[in-house]
Parts: sequence; structure tokens; C-alpha cells
Amino acid sequence: MPKITLPTLHKGQQEAFWLPGRNKVIRCGRRWGKSVMAGVWVADGAAKGMRCGWFTPDYKIMKEAWREVHSILEPIIAKSSETDKIITTVTGGLIEFWTLENERAGRSRKYHRIVLDEIAFAKDNVEQIWDTAIEPTLLDYAGRCLALSTPNGDNPDNFFWKLCNDPKLKFVEYHAPTWSNPYIPPEEIEKLRAKKPPKVFKQEFAAEFVDWKTSSFFKLTDMLVDGQPVPMPEKIDYVFAVLDTAMKGGSGNDGTAIIYYGVNKQINIDGNIPLYILDWDIVEIEGAMLEVWIPQAFKRLEYFAKATKSRYGSVGCLIEDKATGSILLQQGRQRNWPTSSIDSKMTSLGKDARAINASGYIYQQKVKLTQEAYDKTAVFRGNQRNHFLTQVFGFKLADPEANRREDDLLDCLCYGVSIALGEKEGF
Repeated sequence: MPKITLPTLHKGQQEAFWLPGRNKVIRCGRRWGKSVMAGVWVADGAAKGMRCGWFTPDYKIMKEAWREVHSILEPIIAKSSETDKIITTVTGGLIEFWTLENERAGRSRKYHRIVLDEIAFAKDNVEQIWDTAIEPTLLDYAGRCLALSTPNGDNPDNFFWKLCNDPKLKFVEYHAPTWSNPYIPPEEIEKLRAKKPPKVFKQEFAAEFVDWKTSSFFKLTDMLVDGQPVPMPEKIDYVFAVLDTAMKGGSGNDGTAIIYYGVNKQINIDGNIPLYILDWDIVEIEGAMLEVWIPQAFKRLEYFAKATKSRYGSVGCLIEDKATGSILLQQGRQRNWPTSSIDSKMTSLGKDARAINASGYIYQQKVKLTQEAYDKTAVFRGNQRNHFLTQVFGFKLADPEANRREDDLLDCLCYGVSIALGEKEGF
């Protein structure tokens, strides 16, 4: 009989693994190893002939979990389907992977063990799915549940918050910060503590429930110098733009937003400012957008390339490859526009995750508003104002009203900052 080798768990993972209780909720910081521990738990069950279910908020998280568990069980896999995300073992074990975008996830199944992965980031109806579809899968075998996540705000309506705080749900909680993982170098933790806004560090790495409702997430003062916007840079490396457009429905036409950036890789000059927000615009989609507005945007990029004496000129416009953005990218290829798509690893993140990813750079004073961007106003949906300021500095993390708010310029900011200052894929 082939054998499998389970990954060695560090001390904290072992404590959580053996924590007494039928149902457990694991509240730990990022890179602590929650998913690894859960992968060991279900792989152990499948190797022993158990039936297991793994539930995630979206397909991206599910795909990563499937690969992790598949690699552990590979020597004893009888059959697997990457399309259907099912693994069966020669011992009679089974693991089925579901996304919680399916309200019937798990219905009619029966499991010995189930995992609720990154459950704090599931949609608002996840508690109903748990009650009506998932929890009943544990009845036949008196099965067990392992719920794990990093917190997503201090929100009593969030299902993960309830699992950690409501004794009526009968989940036993294990809590640990990122730095309890002995494989994370302490100096890396201190770098994060210095780079990240305090609330972000507290939530993402200390795994504490943070109240985001009382204040905006981004601070205007972080993007100013001595309380004032900065002048247009005299010489930088290159300029680029990020465009966000999507058919989101609602009254009126849909918004299309763009932010123009100036990048200064040689930070020993121009006041050590790595990234400038040169200008922005937001319009409602109309028939002339392709023929008039988009070409004007590229002309605007060329203007900034000349005005800032950009060493490498304009490198074009980045667009999210979704909805109307996909059409613009296709048109760009046909019309020889300098367009390119934003990496899918970045676009697949939720809005809150993208904001958190960009927040460290802004907190470190690496992104500054020019006078032109600060003073500008535009008419959008009947309102004349500085829409950049209202959208960006009105944004709140874990906001239940987020889907009703205009946020096209916010998306452009999060993409642009992460791409310009982050690694190759924007992290």
C-alpha cells in the first residue's frame, strides 16, 4: 500500500490541531499556516477512508486549497478531477471542494470532516448556507468542522465573528498572531509593523477584530506634504494610467475612471517621492467613449510624459480584464493602443484585500497627490466635486454598504499603487 507524508506542523498548528472540541474556529494572522493545518487534517481523514468537504468563499481560494491537498494525497489518489475539484483515495476516502457562491454547496452530501476556509470573507448569506446546506452534512457521521480565517472587521453580523464570539454556536476558538509561526523571521514581522498602518497590522497579522466603521481607511494627510499637495514633478522615470470600467448596473450610465501616475524609481531626487498621482478623471459610459474619450486619455498620458520630462515616456494604460474592460483591451489590440491587462491575481482579490495591499505604501508616505489632482473637480452623475477625494477618503474597510458606493477611482488607486510600488504581480 502506498504511503503519504503529511507536512510537519509547527507547535501552534499542533495545538490547534489537537484542540478539544467537535467544532473549532481558528483565528490566526496571515502566513501562520491555517490552510496547511486544515490540509493536513482533511488529508489525514481521506487517507483513513473518511468523506471530507472543503468550502471557500470563491474559486481562487478553492483552487489553491485543492492543489495543496492533492499534492499531499498524490501517492494514494485513486481518481481526481481538477474540473470538478474532487479527490478520491484508494482507501475509500473522498474530498469535495465547494465555493460558497453556490447557495446549495454541500446539500445532499454527508461528511466526517469539513473545512470552512477564509470564512470571514464569504458573502453575507453564508450563515444561511451553513444552517441549511453545510451543517446538515455532519449529521450522519457526527462529523466535525474546522473554520479558519483572518478577521474581516469587528462586525457582529459577520459569520466568522459569530463563530468566535457567540457561545450558542458551540465552536471552540484558537487564536494566534502571525509571529507565533516559528518559520517567519522576527525581523520580517518588525518590517511589516513599521510599514503597515497600525489597524491593518492589528487585523492582518495580530488577527484581532478591528473596528473600521468609525474612520476612513486611507488618510489624506499621508498623501500630502506638510498638509499640502505637491507640485508637478520636474523629472521622473515614466508615466502610466490605470482605467477601471465595469457594467455594474444601477441608475444612469456606468462609471469609467482613470488615474494618471508618475513613477520615480530614482528616489534620491524629487523629494524622495516614488509615486505621484498626476491627474484623474471619471465619466459616464456613452457611445463616443471609444472614439473620443479613450484617445484623449492617451494624449493626456503623452502630455504628462513631456511635462515631467519622463526618461522612458509613457508606458500606456492598464485595464482590468473584466466586463467592459475586456472589450477595451480587445479594441486596444486592434487599434494599436498601448493597453495591457492587470494581472489576474490582483483583479481576483476583493476590494478590501486590494485596499489593504495598497495601504502600506500610502502609510509609508510613498504616494503623493499633485496640486492639479488635488484641486480638480468634475461633474459625474450630476455632482460636481473632487470625486477622487470623496471616493478614496470616504472608503471604509468591511463596509456593508460598499456595493452601493461609487468606487471606480478607488479601484484605480489600489491597482496603480500596488502595481507601481509592489512586486511583479502587484504585491
